Amino acid sequence: MNDYFLKKDPFKSLVIVFLLGLLCLAAPAVGSEVSVIAPLASRSLLLDVQRVGDALIAVGARGHILISEDSGSSWSQAQVPTRATLTGVYFIDRQNGWVVGHDQVILRTRDGGLSWDLVYENPEAESPLLDVFFLDAEHGYAIGAYGQFLESFDSGSSWQGRWISEDDFHLNQIVAVGEQLFIAAEAGVVYRSADGGKKWRALSPDYEGSFFGILPLAEKSLLLFGLRGNLFRSDNAGETWRQIDTGTEASLTDGLRLADGTLLIAGLAGALLISQDGGYSFNLQQDPDRKGFSSLLQSVDGKIVAVGDFGVATLSLTKSSPQN
Repeated sequence: MNDYFLKKDPFKSLVIVFLLGLLCLAAPAVGSEVSVIAPLASRSLLLDVQRVGDALIAVGARGHILISEDSGSSWSQAQVPTRATLTGVYFIDRQNGWVVGHDQVILRTRDGGLSWDLVYENPEAESPLLDVFFLDAEHGYAIGAYGQFLESFDSGSSWQGRWISEDDFHLNQIVAVGEQLFIAAEAGVVYRSADGGKKWRALSPDYEGSFFGILPLAEKSLLLFGLRGNLFRSDNAGETWRQIDTGTEASLTDGLRLADGTLLIAGLAGALLISQDGGYSFNLQQDPDRKGFSSLLQSVDGKIVAVGDFGVATLSLTKSSPQN
C-alpha cells in the first residue's frame, strides 16, 4: 500500500496496524453508547491483549472488552459504556487499567476490568487513539492518528493534549525501553524521550515507511518493525540501526518475548517470525490460512495467545496455524 495514503488517512493506517479492514471502517462512531453483550465476541475482531497477573484482557471492535481467568480457554465480556472500536489496553497493576480507541475514547477500570468508566472522548477530532501507556499509577499517555498525544497526571481522570513534533505523523505504539520511552510512528520515524515524556527526539532508521511496533530487549536494545516486513534492531537506544531480513513483505504488528527467551514478531497474512538467538536473526513461520495477527502474549501456564481478525486463538510454534 502506498505510504501516501497512510499519511493522509488515519483509518487506512489503522487498517494496516490493527487489521480493521472494511469492518472497522464501517463501524459506527457511537462512543457514548453501551456495548452489546455478544456470545461470539471471542471470535470477533480483537486488536490488543494484555496479561495482568493470571488474567488476560482483550479489546476490539464494537466496544468489546473480554476477560479470561483460565489462560484464554474461556472468556467473559465486560459491560462497557461505548461501542467504539477499542485499539489498546494497558494495566499498571491487577486492578487499575485503561483502554483507548476510536472517537478518542478512553476508558478506566479500578476493579480489574469488571467495570469500566468513560473518562474521555472527542469524536469531533476524527482521529482514533491507538495506544495507551502509564509510567506509574498517576502519569500516563494516550497516542494516536495525526500526531494525537494526550497526557494525564491524575490516573486518567483528566487528559490534556499537546504536540511532540511539528509533523502530524500517526503515533502507533508507545513503550518503555529501560529508562527511556519510544513511540513507533509513520514516515520512517521513531520518537525517543529520555526525560519521562517531556521532550521527544525524532530518530530515523534507513526506511521511509510506517513503523507499527517496538519490542524492548534490554536497557538500550530494541526491535522496531512495521510495513512490508521491515524489521530493525538497535543496541544503543536508537542512535544506530541494523536491518534484519524477515523473509516476508507482510506488515508486522506486534512482538513478544517468551519465558524461555524466544522472541516472536507477528503480522498480517499469517506471518510469524521466530528468533532463538536474542533477536539477531529470525525464521518465518507462515499460517496457511493467512490469518492476521494484531497482538500476542504468553499466559501464566505458558500458552501463546494471539488475537486478530479471527478473534482469539492459541498458537503452537511446532505447527503453522493457530488452533481455535
